[in-house]
Amino acid sequence: MPVSRRALSCRLAALAAVLAFGLSACAQTETVVSPFSEPTRADASAIGKEPELLVVTTRKAIGPRQPFFGSDRGALTFAEARLSPPGDGISGRVSSAVSGDWAVLGIDSQTSADAGRAFAQAATGRDVLLYVHGFNETFESAARSAGQLSHSLEFQGRTAIFTWPSGGKLFDYAYDRESALWSRDGFVRALQALVANPTVGRIHIVAHSMGTFLTLEGLRELRDSADVYARIGSVVLASPDIDIDAFEQTVGKLGPLARRMTLIIDPGDRALAISSRIAGGVARAGAADRSRLEALGVRVADTQGRGWSMLRHDLFLSDSEVTQVVRRAMDRGKGA
Repeated sequence: MPVSRRALSCRLAALAAVLAFGLSACAQTETVVSPFSEPTRADASAIGKEPELLVVTTRKAIGPRQPFFGSDRGALTFAEARLSPPGDGISGRVSSAVSGDWAVLGIDSQTSADAGRAFAQAATGRDVLLYVHGFNETFESAARSAGQLSHSLEFQGRTAIFTWPSGGKLFDYAYDRESALWSRDGFVRALQALVANPTVGRIHIVAHSMGTFLTLEGLRELRDSADVYARIGSVVLASPDIDIDAFEQTVGKLGPLARRMTLIIDPGDRALAISSRIAGGVARAGAADRSRLEALGVRVADTQGRGWSMLRHDLFLSDSEVTQVVRRAMDRGKGA
């Protein structure tokens, strides 16, 4: 039965109360950095040495200055974004955790003419880490997360982001979900283009929150494309914001690809608890029973009790131990 406007307003009011003081579901990262942790060298990752992020987006382009892409829906576009990495050493890592030193400096190239092909050409000869962001993200916040993740993983290939037109606002949950679904065809075209370039290596997909819904919908569309599935090294779904029943149904149609999937879950994820209320009380896959998920053939990493995040929704970015779950999944995927 459809949710009434009044009921939805009440649920969103509850959402706002829980996420007071600027604690949005996905866009903010809260991190505690141990002073004894080993700093990530600037040259430890390819993006640290050459801070260029490949961008494939269904957001409408705005202009040559920030914000480069907005929340409106547009044609599939490819761009290359110049990033500014955080400083070296312990002080740089602490600064990055507190103020988000990864920043977008500008856009070097941009095209909507055969965007998929331009994306694939830019990734020639390299493995690809493709990050798909979640709810309540601007282009800039999602790009910062992609840079941070790739650098933390010490990834040596090309880092890319598939960014869809999230409203970037706390009360835009319904708009974001529809935009994610609307962007499915663009995501499929981006993957098909990568696979059409025979020099591109393994494609590793890391999707967060509502981005997992988009990712799974796209992979389901490609279930008869054996060549695409063969090139995917790993699929990591962090805090997946998707109905557990729908998740089971979709994964059941992905065949052997399910064995290359890793889910990062947390029964204490506060953002997913709110999402579950908005969705009528149905549990989200990111907070579901572990045994129910493992029965589908996927790997599961339960982060309950780890990390310091208040919402417990972005530990794959904010906790180094959880980040290593992503790295191990990608290592396994190299030989898939």
